[in-house]
Amino acid sequence: MATQETTERSRTFADLFGAVASNIQRIIQGKPDVVDLALLCLVSEGHLLIEDVPGVGKTSLAKALARSLDCSFGRVQFTPDLLPSDVVGVTVWNRNDGRFEFRPGPIFAAVVLGDEINRASPKTQSALLEAMAEKQVTVDNHTYPLGSPFMVIATQNPIEHEGTYPLPESQLDRFLMRVSVGYPDRHAEIQVLDTHGEHDPLEELTAVATSHDVQGMIAAVRTVHVAPSLRGYLVDVADATRRHPHLALGMSPRATLSLQRVARARAASLGRAYVVPDDFKALAEPVLAHRLLVTPEAQLQGITSVDALREIMQGVAVPTGSHA
Repeated sequence: MATQETTERSRTFADLFGAVASNIQRIIQGKPDVVDLALLCLVSEGHLLIEDVPGVGKTSLAKALARSLDCSFGRVQFTPDLLPSDVVGVTVWNRNDGRFEFRPGPIFAAVVLGDEINRASPKTQSALLEAMAEKQVTVDNHTYPLGSPFMVIATQNPIEHEGTYPLPESQLDRFLMRVSVGYPDRHAEIQVLDTHGEHDPLEELTAVATSHDVQGMIAAVRTVHVAPSLRGYLVDVADATRRHPHLALGMSPRATLSLQRVARARAASLGRAYVVPDDFKALAEPVLAHRLLVTPEAQLQGITSVDALREIMQGVAVPTGSHA
């Protein structure tokens, strides 16, 4: 059974989570699910890939998240001529001191927006993704740790492919989630016209939490209970992806760990100190779909990784009984 202390942590977590989400939704109207996923990604110590057309709020989401948390924000506009040093930083000679000093790049911010990541060369992409995986950068044989919290929100345009370098599957796997913002509905777009028409509401957005609060939320996620039967269910889902006839590449152990971590965060955001099967089901597509590779034969039939994943989630038996 969950302890009273764990329950209190979850309740505090839910309050903070709701406050930050509501603050971001002042900027990103009509997309509460996307906002929640971005926050779940942050407190799960992961990184977010947003694939969508220009102008739907990808940059605004990243800026609103950073402002809501009173933390630093860095932006990298990826272009074909961008160098790794433009991302991680560079060592320069200081004439006044007579020594070399390191000047950190935008990757050292708490929330980093990598805009149109697929426009940079594979070498520059790798510099960013290495920092994401190791939470540190190495320049001239010196290693510099990145702070906490640390989250990269990378964007891609799924329509325009000319002059781009698509991320390979091994690098896509570094992103905890892949989401799409999508167009707002009619009511939400009218709200956008009202709030963004005369001024930029981002300038008026104030912080509702601190970096210390986020670190506490990250620690609270680790205390959320996952019953042995649910761990077995998660492994069964992973095994089903590896045996599915339409998938050439199934879930890796990293993917299994990622889904468990985000499920814990979702449970805490809803005020629970334990995970239930619905947590896995609600997060399966954003966490897993970009990690699965469809066979060429299935592609010819128009079958996507989302189609295969939905079939798997419906077919794997859900454990019943107590989750404590």
